[in-house]
Amino acid sequence: MIIAPILPRIGEELAIPETLQGTLISAYGILLGIFALIIGPISDKIGRRRVLLIGSGCMTLALGLHAAAIDYISLMIVRALAGAAGGLLSGAAVSYVGDYFPYERRGWANGWIMSGVAFGQIIGIPLGTVLAEAFGFRIPFLLFSLVMAGSFLLILLKVPQPQVQLDQNPLSVRSALSNYVRMLGNPQIAAAGATFFLLFFAIALYVVYLPTWIESSLGVSGNEVAIMFLVGGVASVISGPQAGKLSDRLGRKPLIILSCIGMAVVSVVTTTLATSILVAYVLFCLAMVLMSMRISPLQALLTALVPASRRGTLLSLTVAIGQIGISIGGAIAGPVYTYAGFFASTALAAIALMLTAWVVGAMLPEPSHEVELTKGRQIPTPIASSVTE
Repeated sequence: MIIAPILPRIGEELAIPETLQGTLISAYGILLGIFALIIGPISDKIGRRRVLLIGSGCMTLALGLHAAAIDYISLMIVRALAGAAGGLLSGAAVSYVGDYFPYERRGWANGWIMSGVAFGQIIGIPLGTVLAEAFGFRIPFLLFSLVMAGSFLLILLKVPQPQVQLDQNPLSVRSALSNYVRMLGNPQIAAAGATFFLLFFAIALYVVYLPTWIESSLGVSGNEVAIMFLVGGVASVISGPQAGKLSDRLGRKPLIILSCIGMAVVSVVTTTLATSILVAYVLFCLAMVLMSMRISPLQALLTALVPASRRGTLLSLTVAIGQIGISIGGAIAGPVYTYAGFFASTALAAIALMLTAWVVGAMLPEPSHEVELTKGRQIPTPIASSVTE
């Protein structure tokens, strides 16, 4: 989301052809996936708060290093470093919600957290796009670095370590790999991984070249694209908490399936209906609402599939699989856009989203309690009845 609107500016400043621009997102995603897998078992061992501190500190430095990029290779390197920092953060952030809030409140909690992400989008992405237009792409990343430093301070001063059972087993590469293999051997967790892969694959195909297509086909400026992301962010802020609360009452799966089908429709009709920037705003706004409808319920559902002592491992696994999806989607989005047009990208995204709806409906459970994995089977475990610090 951060880099997509300024990809045209990056391409112009560093002479990067359109075909390769999507790989800047792939570099981030690949390293994010690798480091998410590494940090997942570690977070189960040492606690989520420490990992959030390490990750936000590393991300502060990595974002600042974007100002030093002088060509495609150097930018790829700093994008990879930022991805590594993102890997430290992503699984731990969602796992923290599972540690701190009881299951029946996690949809609500994830909804508010996703609204925080959307609020950051409202301010950061349009401002970053405008700054990139006026001063070059490096300035927004320096701004993002300062904001991440503020996040580090908030975690340090205000975020407690939840009182959950940490993993007491010895930590080693072999045990970590064994846990991942064991999880993937469970059909429901394998389905969760497939869901994340397809979702993020579709997001990359739809979002990465959407600003480029809008600028070229509608003849608009980067500033007008920035307004589109602002409008989409407002829609996410409004819809995120409501979707989370609704999933606490009605269940997670109905909202996830509905949002996937709706997003598939929006994706495939974009190039036909978006004949003006106003229509593009409406479609993107609807797309962001539909994204909010599925992310919060899906994250809440995943936190119930394993106990707290394995939650970091599971969430990091699904994050890594999702980043494989976004990396592959970002890598092929460029050639597809260049040689087949944006409609081909949106059609592929729609197919992936419909497959996601089928996987969720047919293979993912609708938990009413937390479960523990034991030799490939799921064993119910009690849900925390109160929030503890």
